[in-house]
Amino acid sequence: MLAIDVMLWLFVAVLATLAALRGRMLLNDGLRTGAVEFLHLLPRIGIGVVGSGYIAEVLPKALIAPWLGPESGLTGVLLATLGGALTPGGPVVGFAIGAAALKGGAGAPQVIAYSTAWALYAIHRLVLYEVPMMPPRVVWLRAMVCLPLPFIAAASAMLIGKP
Repeated sequence: MLAIDVMLWLFVAVLATLAALRGRMLLNDGLRTGAVEFLHLLPRIGIGVVGSGYIAEVLPKALIAPWLGPESGLTGVLLATLGGALTPGGPVVGFAIGAAALKGGAGAPQVIAYSTAWALYAIHRLVLYEVPMMPPRVVWLRAMVCLPLPFIAAASAMLIGKP
């Protein structure tokens, strides 16, 4: 994890250097925009992390393991995919629920199917954002093309082994 953090900070430093070379104003604008976004997202990330801890404790482990556990197989993947498609909200919500499910005994392939379905075709995003902005035929075609991907991701995780 530390290596990823260091690489990300190095990437930010390179971008800041490039912005500085193009002008002080660009550097300041980038810093200001980044700081505002950081301050805007920080409480949401905190709520998501703390909330996922509560969700993990509140979710009945006796229900998670049989329905979404490693032994639930295709049924668990199907339920997780449906759950991902029906989960509203942004990454703080989606990934918090996935993390809570893992802590509660869900299998990695099932959580991979959940997060893939959430990312690719959350129903609320299709209806609220995509259909109004793009031709509905294109939106539904994209959704149909993406339909097998959570299952492929889960099957790949099962083949590769435990992440």
